[in-house]
Amino acid sequence: MSTLTIAMAADHAGFDLKELLKSELRLDGRDVLDLGTDSTESVDYPDYGHALAAEIRDGRAGRGIVVCGTGIGISIAANREPAVRAAVVHDVTSARLTRQHNDANVIALGSRLIGPEVAKECVKVFLETPFEGGRHGARVAKLGR
Repeated sequence: MSTLTIAMAADHAGFDLKELLKSELRLDGRDVLDLGTDSTESVDYPDYGHALAAEIRDGRAGRGIVVCGTGIGISIAANREPAVRAAVVHDVTSARLTRQHNDANVIALGSRLIGPEVAKECVKVFLETPFEGGRHGARVAKLGR
């Protein structure tokens, strides 16, 4: 069981996938902070991306998962916060490399582009993969915090 708190947020398009992933993480013994949304009723993705970013910035969560239709809009919103390094991932390779090479602390998933099984595998790989550091450390340092 991990003591790392994982913040999750989604807009209406990402709600169902967020709920599925949240259930999986909790079954795995993970501490999950659900920031909404709480239904498929239309909402604005920036509100949820910003809310998750604040949790990362303030240290209440060590990693984050955001979901919208494509993953793009909500990742842009989350990345407005300098403490966040959010990456849209579509497969386990991009999930692994964004941790190894970019030290991403947030992944963004597109519920209209990725199936639930692939999304579960992406989250698993994202949470289990360490940052390699080394030559990547100086590059990540240029990104900010």
